[in-house]
Amino acid sequence: MMPSPGKGGHDPHAGGPVMEATLKTTKEGFSTLAIHAGQAPDPATGAIIPPIYATSTYVQTALGRTRGFDYARTINPTRLALEKNLAALEGARFGSAFASGMAAISAVMALVQAGDHVVATRNVYGGTYRLFERVLRGYGLSFSWVDTADLRAVERALTPRTRMIYVETPTNPLLALTDLRALSRLAGRRRRLVTVVDNTFMTPYFQRPLALGADVVVHSTTKFLNGHSDSLGGAVLTSDRRIAERIRFVQNSAGAILSPFDAWLVLRGVKTLALRMQRHEENGRRVAAWLARQGKVRRVLYPGLRSHPQYALARRQMSGFGAMVSFDLGTYRRAKRFLDRVRLCALAESLGGVETLIGHPATMTHGSVPAEERRALGITDGLVRISVGVEDARDIIADLDQALARA
Repeated sequence: MMPSPGKGGHDPHAGGPVMEATLKTTKEGFSTLAIHAGQAPDPATGAIIPPIYATSTYVQTALGRTRGFDYARTINPTRLALEKNLAALEGARFGSAFASGMAAISAVMALVQAGDHVVATRNVYGGTYRLFERVLRGYGLSFSWVDTADLRAVERALTPRTRMIYVETPTNPLLALTDLRALSRLAGRRRRLVTVVDNTFMTPYFQRPLALGADVVVHSTTKFLNGHSDSLGGAVLTSDRRIAERIRFVQNSAGAILSPFDAWLVLRGVKTLALRMQRHEENGRRVAAWLARQGKVRRVLYPGLRSHPQYALARRQMSGFGAMVSFDLGTYRRAKRFLDRVRLCALAESLGGVETLIGHPATMTHGSVPAEERRALGITDGLVRISVGVEDARDIIADLDQALARA
């Protein structure tokens, strides 16, 4: 008989033990959890930083008996440390880390099956849209793209086959918000729907979806969690054991795992997450306020501006407004002239690094969304998205100013 996880082993086909991920006490502050959760000093050497366990397999003590580790696709100590760490930050019981944010989202979609219906935020990251529309529809899933800020629209979209509500808040790149507490009440009232929230933009430092009633949180750890533009990864966090077991099974079965080195990089990045997010937001507010005063800018989208239609919800639901700002220069030509002239701001895909990253959603992050659908959403050819970094704010603004002057 195979030994149970509590007896020195686990079913090698099940995806590894689903372990509780929080510290012994819930009194630790966010920065303390970020630095210590899941990370005890190495017992062999006393090393303060968890080692990179670059191994593919583990020697068993006897047939059917392990030290809790048997094969690196199933479980790895460095990855496990990160999974516990991120779960603690989100207030979750369980966590699983993946090779990319899209791999994490793909694993979450294994919670539904052919014939099921998903209600999704209509303005999501272009890669999510591509996965849902061009991959998963082919496997028998159906999707309704809805403005999830409008709960009546969400309710109208529900069908007897609806099994999941998938939300980005704030959305990418239009920074629209969904009332997570109200959405979770709706999901629980109508039927037991799984609510999934992509929390990449806000991080658990500014927003805690599980505390607001969501069932699952997903992250692209590539972004703010890692924070240094040198690692690709994703994570799924939940407090529902049934969901956690399914996600862990898919993680092991499909094999899109986060490497030990990438797990180590994210652990390193998370240690300064609180400090970085404070500076990101401080700079984000200043950049958004400056852009709002510029005559060449037609509109600025940032939840921290009073002009944002959901400013009150942002203050209620989040503890900060973040570092993502979008603004419209009116035409593709003006946006291109502007983007070709930035110097400090890096014209690049991605976001969440310590350096300021700037991009053109219509041709970059949302290039896979049909043009007519992009425009219907408000993703115009003149829209620019900026991930405000932690440089001196005056230098970021000076670069935007010189580029805008020639746009």
